[in-house]
Amino acid sequence: MTAEFAKAGAEDFTLPGRPLPFFLPAGEGERAHLFDSLVTVLLSKDETEGQFGVFTLAAPRGEAIPTHTHADVHEIFFVLGGRARVWIQDAEGERLERLLGPGDFGYVPAGLPHSFRVEADDTRILGVCTGGFERFFAAAGTRTDSRGLPRPPHVPSAEHLAAAGREFGNEFRFDLRLDG
Repeated sequence: MTAEFAKAGAEDFTLPGRPLPFFLPAGEGERAHLFDSLVTVLLSKDETEGQFGVFTLAAPRGEAIPTHTHADVHEIFFVLGGRARVWIQDAEGERLERLLGPGDFGYVPAGLPHSFRVEADDTRILGVCTGGFERFFAAAGTRTDSRGLPRPPHVPSAEHLAAAGREFGNEFRFDLRLDG
């Protein structure tokens, strides 16, 4: 083990902030509460030279998140446990819908409107996104040391959510419902 590795989160379980090898025990990473979900960033743009971010989302059954787009962000859904329904509007305007269960995979190319709804309690999703977007959840919600779901849910003000959306290129499309 190199001294650089030891400083890269080997004992304090923080992300190193630059491209260094590191390990995180289960549940560790940069945690944030947003609405009823716990998002844990495992790898950020800082460790991948801006290439991609990796996070987990843990959430109970709930309502669909508002339809949104991000012009420069590709997004992957890989369901680890539970179920999530994903809606995407493709480039031709056709609505695609899929219920994803454990081991199922979904991909949303940059710029396409999409939404999802967690459909089973104790759902866990592994997300991969274009580098930088993984920090949207902490900016929109609140950082936490908790490993549990927020009780009560953390509901940001509309202004705070809109500001985080602008910062991370997340455009909410309240004019477009894909989940109905």
